[in-house]
Amino acid sequence: MKRFIQGEHRGQSTLLPESLDDYVSDTNPVRVVDVFVDELDLATLGFDGAIPAETGRPAYHPATLLKIYIYGYLNRIQSSRRLEREAQRNVELMWLTGRLMPDFKTIANFRKDNSKAIRGVCRQFVLLCQQLGLFSNNLVAIDGSKFKAVNNRDRNFTSAKLKRRMEEIEAGISRYLAALDAADRQIPSAAAPDTASLEDKIVKLKAQMKELQGIESQLNESPDKQVSLTDPDARPMMTRGSGIVGYNVQTAVDTQHHLIVAHEVTNRGSDRDQLSSMAKQAREAIGAETLSVVADRGYFKGEEILACHDANITTYVPKPMTSSAKADGRFNKDAFVYDSTKNEYTCPAGEALIWRFSSIEKGMTMHCYWSSKCQSCRLKTQCTPSTNRRVKRWEHESVLEEMQGRLSRAPEIMKIRKRTVEHPFGTLKQWMGATHFLTRKLNGVSAEMGLNVLAYNLKRVMKIIGTEGLLKAMAA
Repeated sequence: MKRFIQGEHRGQSTLLPESLDDYVSDTNPVRVVDVFVDELDLATLGFDGAIPAETGRPAYHPATLLKIYIYGYLNRIQSSRRLEREAQRNVELMWLTGRLMPDFKTIANFRKDNSKAIRGVCRQFVLLCQQLGLFSNNLVAIDGSKFKAVNNRDRNFTSAKLKRRMEEIEAGISRYLAALDAADRQIPSAAAPDTASLEDKIVKLKAQMKELQGIESQLNESPDKQVSLTDPDARPMMTRGSGIVGYNVQTAVDTQHHLIVAHEVTNRGSDRDQLSSMAKQAREAIGAETLSVVADRGYFKGEEILACHDANITTYVPKPMTSSAKADGRFNKDAFVYDSTKNEYTCPAGEALIWRFSSIEKGMTMHCYWSSKCQSCRLKTQCTPSTNRRVKRWEHESVLEEMQGRLSRAPEIMKIRKRTVEHPFGTLKQWMGATHFLTRKLNGVSAEMGLNVLAYNLKRVMKIIGTEGLLKAMAA
């Protein structure tokens, strides 16, 4: 082995450093975790066991378990069993915990029992970022992404899926019974069915049917008529190419430093009802009186945009192209110009569409306009196949028109959204692995996501101002 770098013999005595502190450099991220947790008021945040009981066996301080989890998520070690092993062999983790080695069950129960408090820790770090002046643009991008739960698709049932599965089982039972009847009549066949095997298959199918009937009773009691057997809170989510059973994670990301200022885990497959809630959370997180938010077409909903407008939040959400008229080659609603002084529309032929009546549709007050000259119009074939072209206008349509005007004056805003909010999702999913969430139920999943977001923000800030800068800021 000449001309190679030589290692020491395993039997060679070595004088190791006298303390664990000598193994941890001054700029090691583990020192950030230590200082950050020590500065938190864990009792106020609601951690169980922050105030020790006067009797009974002493427990681990929640600060110790929180440090283990933050360190684990910073280093892509989310499993409680893996964290148990790391506490026994990892020098950095030994330094962080004072050589305490809790078992995996203690570590797992801490995350399960302190979901709300862990989310509060994530908000505390966002507050620190606010104090450091990292949110100066007052512009955030909002988006949602689907994360896979531990529940398999075959373990999720809807009414239609359950009915289809029961019909398949009934057809299978009928087929096997017919085969048994044929065997009993001793119909000659080159490949006669095995009677015992057929009876065994029928028994198994009847057991499956009985299980499905039990699921059917649960399904009828469920508010949304869905049942997930492994993770009760997981729901089907449509994704590109295929569907998964999981959760919809919403984030609001600062456009200046790409920090996640607010997040929320939901089990709703659509983003349409999330805009105002996420925008208000983001404004509170960055401590700004005014805020601008940008989101994709999936967030376009009149009531949500109006709620943001009333809360003094400026929105940039493009309108989805769902017009059947435009798809058929006819004039879209945008071709009709509204005059607020006259309260009427002008059509492409120059005729006036006057107000006719108002109605309530899905809780929204809609005004209906049309012209009496549609029958003789030379552009009628390009406009409508009906007797009259009717245009409906929401009572707060001016808010949507104002937003569309802002979008036309800011052509780069959607590019800013894309490069801001989509990268964090890709990073988080890479950290979490193919299975994504390890915990079950909305409460546990929210805690797990909170730890991932905290780890992401910690890494971002250490890149922005450096480990030493962050340590000084937390100690100040």
